Amino acid sequence: MYLNLFITFFKIGLFTFGGGWAMISIIQREIVDKHRWLPAEEFLDLLAVAQAMPGILAVNIASVIGDRLRGLRGSVVAALGTILPSFCIILAIAMFLTPDTIKNNATLTSIFKGIRPAVVALIIAPVITTARAAGITWRTVIIPVAVALLIYSKIPYISNPIIYIVLGALGGYLWFCGPRFHRGRNPQD
Repeated sequence: MYLNLFITFFKIGLFTFGGGWAMISIIQREIVDKHRWLPAEEFLDLLAVAQAMPGILAVNIASVIGDRLRGLRGSVVAALGTILPSFCIILAIAMFLTPDTIKNNATLTSIFKGIRPAVVALIIAPVITTARAAGITWRTVIIPVAVALLIYSKIPYISNPIIYIVLGALGGYLWFCGPRFHRGRNPQD
C-alpha cells in the first residue's frame, strides 16, 4: 500500500503543472475513481481540512489522504511522493538553466506561455467538480462569490479571509447543531 501511495502521488506530482488546485481533479480521479481508496464525500471533507491547514495545498492534501489511509507513515509517503518530482525538476532547472537563459530562449518562453491556458483549465475543472459534489447550485454560489469579492476588495478588516472562515464555521455550527436552528431536522443528521 505504501508503494502504491508513493507511486500514485509521485505521478500526480510529476505530471501536474499549476500547483495544488490544478492537482485536485487528478488526485480525485486517482484516489476516488481509480483506486477507490476513499468515497467522494470523504475526499471533499479531507480537501476542506487540507485547505484549512497552513502550507502548500498539494502537500497538505497528500498528507491528509496518506494519514487517512495509513496514518503517519502514509502521510509522509504521500507527501514525499508529491514533493520529490518538483524537487528533482527544480534541481535540474537550477543546474542547467538560469533565469536569463529562460527569458532569452524563445522556445522555452513559448512552452511556458502554452502551458498557461492548460493550467487555468486544470484549476477551473476541480472548482466545478467540487462545487457540484458539495451541492452548490447557481442560487448558493452567491455566498462564495460574495466572500471572494469581499476578500479581493482589499478593504481593511473586511478583506481578511480569517473572518469568513470563522463566520462560516459559526454559521455551519448554528445551522446544523444549534438547538434553535434545526428547522425540523433530525439532530443525528
